[in-house]
Amino acid sequence: MTLEETKDTAGPAGSDDYLERRALRRGSAGWLLLTGLGVGYVVSGDFSGWNIGLAEGGFGGLAIATVLMGVMYACLVYALAELSAILPAAGGGYGFARRALGTWGGFLTGTAILIEYILAPAAISIFIGDYVESLGLFGLESGWPVYLACFAVFIGIHLWGVGEALRFSLIVTAIAVAALLIFAAGALTDFRVDGLDDIPVDGSAFGSNSWLPFGLLGIWAAFPFGMWFFLGVEGVPLAAEEAKDPVRSMPRALSLSMMILVLLAVLTFFAATGARGSAAIQDAGNPLVVALQGDGDPTALSRFVNYAGLAGLVASFFSLIYAGSRQLFALSRAGYLPRFLSLTSRRKSPYLGLLIPGAIGFALAAGTGNGARMLNIAVFGATISYALMALSHIVLRRREPDLPRPYRTPGGVLTSSVALALALSALVATFLVDVDAALIALGVYVVALAYFAFYSRHRLVANAPEEEFAALAAAEAELERN
Repeated sequence: MTLEETKDTAGPAGSDDYLERRALRRGSAGWLLLTGLGVGYVVSGDFSGWNIGLAEGGFGGLAIATVLMGVMYACLVYALAELSAILPAAGGGYGFARRALGTWGGFLTGTAILIEYILAPAAISIFIGDYVESLGLFGLESGWPVYLACFAVFIGIHLWGVGEALRFSLIVTAIAVAALLIFAAGALTDFRVDGLDDIPVDGSAFGSNSWLPFGLLGIWAAFPFGMWFFLGVEGVPLAAEEAKDPVRSMPRALSLSMMILVLLAVLTFFAATGARGSAAIQDAGNPLVVALQGDGDPTALSRFVNYAGLAGLVASFFSLIYAGSRQLFALSRAGYLPRFLSLTSRRKSPYLGLLIPGAIGFALAAGTGNGARMLNIAVFGATISYALMALSHIVLRRREPDLPRPYRTPGGVLTSSVALALALSALVATFLVDVDAALIALGVYVVALAYFAFYSRHRLVANAPEEEFAALAAAEAELERN
């Protein structure tokens, strides 16, 4: 069955009010709110998680991995800036891949993004619980009541409206960024070069030395942790339908977000490892606090950074909920997932797209309590989506060179090819870190693909924006052939 046939036979999907009942609030976010969203997705990764890469690759291995992953994200962001100016719709990566790679490519990309944006908030809610307990806030312990409060409060703000949600995100993100800058200023006063390479060397590892204590393979194993300084920034295009002048604001927000994140990554990485030594923070749950106080008593600065770490977690948790809801909304609106999930409220919020992923995330957090495992699953999904989005840029440049491009990626296909190669390398690296997490993600992927193969691909909605965009391309190609 073709998309056009589906439009006429899909019942409610073919009615006049189908898209009206699935409309987002347009013009709610300018470039500043979008930049805050991009940084907010990521900022929690500066406060914790990245340091585990020191145990995989040492200072040198993690440093090289971070540079390579930074290059991957920069190349990907510039490719996405072009794609989001071409197709400013809520589908983001799914929409880009749908045009370039067909329905299968669109679903593969959208599902990978969903895995990332549903699993990551679940993991971060556990980390928020740990912070609440360690700080002694209200006498609470980390557990399901804290996780439930996180999902209930922050989903409630999203249900209130996208403008309010993004302004809240911007404020919390700004607090977290300011705290990172203050941390770096304080920690760099204790900077010691000899602390950078103080992890014992594994003499049996090929190419090992004091800077690469686990050898050359350690660089590869550190890839997923180098990603934590940037993981999530690619979600900015998911806000395209709610942005002011997305053709101009999307490329600007993506570029500014990436520049801010690179600066924060460099400052955080060098300040934390240089202040206390790589060995001291490689296994720490709160590496910035350990870098400031070591085994000594808390200081005023370390207490401030500890509280700011909670703000960073909240910023990322809040932003990732937004991203997951918009990806689910777009896939549902187009019929890839059950259509009722894309219904919006009177305030133009996709309420089921917020509530159902939130319920799944809460259940995973409360049922497993394993935040690290869920983040590794999220990274697996992310790397698949990166590879497919970079490939989409390459295919569209090759196949549709005359497509109007208000913004053009610097370096063109070469830029997206670098992103593709590094994304595939990072995907393989996930198996080096956590084989079980990679296999779980693969299992979820297989189930989703079976649903698409046997059911939803026959029930797609032709008048969804991403589908119309792809159908237009197909019609133009047919005219050219004739």
